[in-house]
Amino acid sequence: MTGDTSPRADDGSTAVENVDTVAVAASTTGSDGGSVTAARNRRWSWAGRALSTLFGRPIVTGIVAIVTAFLTVPVLVAFVSSFAESGSGVLPTGFVTLDHWRQVLGFGEYGVRQNAIPGLTYSLLIATGGMILNVLVGVPIAYALARYDFYARNWINTFAILPLVPGLILGIAFIQTYPEHGRSSLGLLAGYCLLKSPYMVLTVQSSFQSMDLVRLEESARSLGASWPRAVLTVIVPQARRGIVAGAIITWTLAAAEFNFTHKVASGSPDPFAMFLYRNIATNASYLQSAAAVSVYFLIVVAAIVVLQLLGKRGFSTAHQ
Repeated sequence: MTGDTSPRADDGSTAVENVDTVAVAASTTGSDGGSVTAARNRRWSWAGRALSTLFGRPIVTGIVAIVTAFLTVPVLVAFVSSFAESGSGVLPTGFVTLDHWRQVLGFGEYGVRQNAIPGLTYSLLIATGGMILNVLVGVPIAYALARYDFYARNWINTFAILPLVPGLILGIAFIQTYPEHGRSSLGLLAGYCLLKSPYMVLTVQSSFQSMDLVRLEESARSLGASWPRAVLTVIVPQARRGIVAGAIITWTLAAAEFNFTHKVASGSPDPFAMFLYRNIATNASYLQSAAAVSVYFLIVVAAIVVLQLLGKRGFSTAHQ
């Protein structure tokens, strides 16, 4: 009978088994010097990625949904309540009536004090004017701060966001410094621009900083474009998301700015902030306040949609 005559090592394994083990190890070793440990690390990495995909995405989605609901539900409740006849119970009852809307807008016998449409129109024009000034002033400042490295750049960056002060303080400063023009449309326009300009500068500056401005500008110049054309037709369209976002933020905040408006506004016509104050803080009912807030949010939503559409069309450089 023939026995197993293969030589054995000290641990009792045969030479053939050792060769097979070496062959398996060699087969698991990559050409780049990797080993079995690298394969195990990859398996752990895939396992960790699977866990993060399995649990991380639902958790983040749930948090976003909760925050969104927390912020939007009060607005929706106020909008629905504005069409109710009674709001004394837990839930408003007696749908649907437009009496509260007529009351806050000042139509006919329902007017709180006077027709609110001229004041709302005036507020839209002032807020739009302040937004345009912010675009004309804020975008060049943001571009200069992101593109160039010059003396006192940090100080200028600090002064660009310095107007982030309470509107009441700025209103008092305006009245004391410009007694003849402080309580005027010009004062409101300049004040809205100063108060909200940091939002425009910071938003657009972050967009410019995410781009390689030097390469974009040099590429456009090498193709024959002048510096103004390179900036206006190449660089600015690339930052349109930041510009549109800054325009929306500045317009929305300017339309509802109360402290500065209350101190500077002359009283006729009433800006939008005073419209809200008159329908919320002057012993108004909950349903009347809900109607006033609903008017504000409808105007804001309409303004956001218009700015988004204008932003998409106005920054397009393609030819039909």
